[in-house]
Amino acid sequence: MSSPWPPRHAARRPVPRAAAPREPVDHARIGRRVVRRRAKGMDAAAVAAALEDARFDARQDSRHEHLADDERGRAELAEWERIDQLLAAAPSGTVYDPDADDVVQAELATDAAAAATREAELREAARIAVRADELQALRELGTLEQTEPREGDEAVRDELTRRAGSYMQKDVDTWLAHALAAHRGHYADPAVRAAAADLLPTHLLAHAALLTELAHLAPGADVDQLAFAARLAAADPEATGELAAFLARARSGQS
Repeated sequence: MSSPWPPRHAARRPVPRAAAPREPVDHARIGRRVVRRRAKGMDAAAVAAALEDARFDARQDSRHEHLADDERGRAELAEWERIDQLLAAAPSGTVYDPDADDVVQAELATDAAAAATREAELREAARIAVRADELQALRELGTLEQTEPREGDEAVRDELTRRAGSYMQKDVDTWLAHALAAHRGHYADPAVRAAAADLLPTHLLAHAALLTELAHLAPGADVDQLAFAARLAAADPEATGELAAFLARARSGQS
């Protein structure tokens, strides 16, 4: 029986992505914001009355076990007390204005900075995911070895490892080790190579160090001929690093 044409291709299984963590609900912050909205435009007498109401509510809540640990209620009471003290120290007739409250403005500035940081982290995570997809496609095409590494590929390596269930990605590690040893891509920058020591695992660094020395011993050796270096580094990174250091000293004429 003839095969159907065109040939069928197996559907690519979707790659699991790391879900963006949800920000936990801050009940205390919600309570403070509620109080500030209510207190806006109040004078000292109105705030004092609201404070007494909040204290009464707190006493009532303390009698109920399920309300005894009410984080929002405690925060609301504390905020009424703070605003009461703020207006008590202000000139007579002053009304509460959150826009003129240094504490509120400091919190808003902190929140804005935190939001900007989260946004930057999300953009970086998206960039890493796109690059990981790209490298995965190159792996499937068998052209990863010819690809120039870019800044941030160390984090992309971690993402590919995560997608694989934390199993070592030997081909990716070999690609990065050869690139690091040959100073390819962003590793042409000495500062980037130095920073790689904190971004890449020990076995990969040892592999790259050994490749650097083997390149001096056998300049024409190709990747397949040097495959043993990866196995040595995976089996004993420390010994591999020591071997690379020994070869470097021997090459420079040191004992």
